Amino acid sequence: MDGLHTWVINLDRDGERLQRIAGQLAPTGLAWTRLSAVYGRDLPADEQRRLLDGAAYRRKHGMEPALGELGCYLSHVAVMRALLASEHRFALVLEDDVLLTPSLVPVLQGLLAKPSRWDMVKLSQVHSGTPQPYLEVAPGHQLAVMLSRCTGSSAYLVNRRAAEAYLAGLLPMTLPYDHVFDQGWTFGLQVRLVTPTPCIHDEAIATTIATGGASRKFAWHRRLSAHRWRLGNELRRVIYGLREIARERRGG
Repeated sequence: MDGLHTWVINLDRDGERLQRIAGQLAPTGLAWTRLSAVYGRDLPADEQRRLLDGAAYRRKHGMEPALGELGCYLSHVAVMRALLASEHRFALVLEDDVLLTPSLVPVLQGLLAKPSRWDMVKLSQVHSGTPQPYLEVAPGHQLAVMLSRCTGSSAYLVNRRAAEAYLAGLLPMTLPYDHVFDQGWTFGLQVRLVTPTPCIHDEAIATTIATGGASRKFAWHRRLSAHRWRLGNELRRVIYGLREIARERRGG
């Protein structure tokens, strides 16, 4: 798989997680690099204010931002910088709590054989995304356009065009990373999902991103702006998805 390199996002303190993902990667033959994850609480206060738009986050997400989320966000941004600083054409981005299935390698091979049909492809999911399949990339696995929310960022594939768009438009943070990077209409990208996904987010592993979610969430009357924003965002997602489906049916 020429041009592909894998980056694994891993906090310095999480050696056990690194060993776990390394064991999964070994039989795949994929070349990979550990990326030292950003620990949000270690960022100076002025850096936190510069990199996180707290007011926009509260308006769009209806809760207080967590520094763990900021660290996760900045770690993914760092992968984009690493890809563009390298000679590689594509990056497989993995969080260290992902589970890889045997279908990952054939799916990657199929995607790399059709590089004009995508810019970013989600290889794991939390919500369904209401996928609309249009192209087989491996036996039993289809490339699809999403028509509804599909959160999670534990495994995905990007090209250099996507990395450039993300670096130009991701900062400052106004939402969790997995609520932003699949907005193809915002970044001008072909955003896709492989269904069924060849990677699984392991819910059995405790998250290191954020804690106290219930206490961070605002009362219902303070979440009205978030509901309005999400309604508009999902409408934009459907319009984008229908447009992309029509384009694919015309031949990509």
